[in-house]
Amino acid sequence: MAKIISLLMALIMFAFPSFNVPKTAKNTETMKTDYEYVFVHGLSGWGSYDFVNKLLPHWGLTTGDMMKYLRARGFSCHSASVDPQGSAWDRACELYAQLAGTVVDYGKAHSEKYGHDRFGRDFSKNPLIKSWNNTDKINLLGHSFGGATVRLLAALMANGSEEERNATEENDISPLFTGGKADWIYSVTALAAPTNGTSAYGFGDPDILLENHDCADYDMYIDKALALNETMPVMDCTYYFAVPCSSTEKNEDGTYTPVKGINEPMMISSAERMGKTTGVTPEGFVVDESWLENDGLVNTVSAGAPFNAPSQPLDKENIRPGVWNVAPVYSGDHMALIGDLVYPKSVREFYVDWLNMINAI
Repeated sequence: MAKIISLLMALIMFAFPSFNVPKTAKNTETMKTDYEYVFVHGLSGWGSYDFVNKLLPHWGLTTGDMMKYLRARGFSCHSASVDPQGSAWDRACELYAQLAGTVVDYGKAHSEKYGHDRFGRDFSKNPLIKSWNNTDKINLLGHSFGGATVRLLAALMANGSEEERNATEENDISPLFTGGKADWIYSVTALAAPTNGTSAYGFGDPDILLENHDCADYDMYIDKALALNETMPVMDCTYYFAVPCSSTEKNEDGTYTPVKGINEPMMISSAERMGKTTGVTPEGFVVDESWLENDGLVNTVSAGAPFNAPSQPLDKENIRPGVWNVAPVYSGDHMALIGDLVYPKSVREFYVDWLNMINAI
């Protein structure tokens, strides 16, 4: 399915011209940091290691290559490639290997538990960035399930994995699982991310419904997303941001329906369904009316801060580390922040402003 969607996107690309937008650039006058930016795609996405990215860049889609645009304006930006359907764990391990320039190590305990190979692709000859440590920090931005990916990477860098440490000899364990590297990551941005899960999957029990529990679909069920949040505490040295989206409007009866002209056709049916569905999860979490507003795939309330984490509304004059800084709701469907397709939307200025904001902290 992912390959079919990718091909359709490549064909659609030629039907739309690139946008002409103001050539805004990095603001060196207010800059206090100048770290690398790493963008991580979501479900069924792709990045710079994937051939389809040459035909249709994931970041920018029909509006043009966002990475190229940002680099031309002074920002050092990179687009990672992780498993389009993989779990947050597997994707975080792949992202680490690309950044560290090493072989993917999914962990001895994890790989044995889920019955797949422990080691994957070797990035030692073509790492995504040249240097990464507590001096050469990075900023992580994850769209959709990429939000869970970058959050889990940040948590593993800080705390490692006790399960992997207990299962692996000291001279055999990946540095990802040993922890102590929280200060290698300067900021984390979750873009339209199902941080607390999504009602798009309904309220069934994924332990029964899904044969594979080591995948993105499993992690995005509400109960599983909430459990995953418990393993990813915030770090006092890291800045956290969330950008929720909405492409629906409230009706007189309290339900939400898609706004005309901004929802990708593939998102409309799920937006309608999510806009009128409440219920209770197998673990007893109540999905009430606050969950009805959505972007076609993720509930707007879920795309804010993790429910178990400290948060505050984004105030550019008072951005604090160790707290989720939640931006105002962005008007657009789930794909708006990567450019959209049928209703292409340039978000170049949004990212220039966002990166300038982080540099100025």
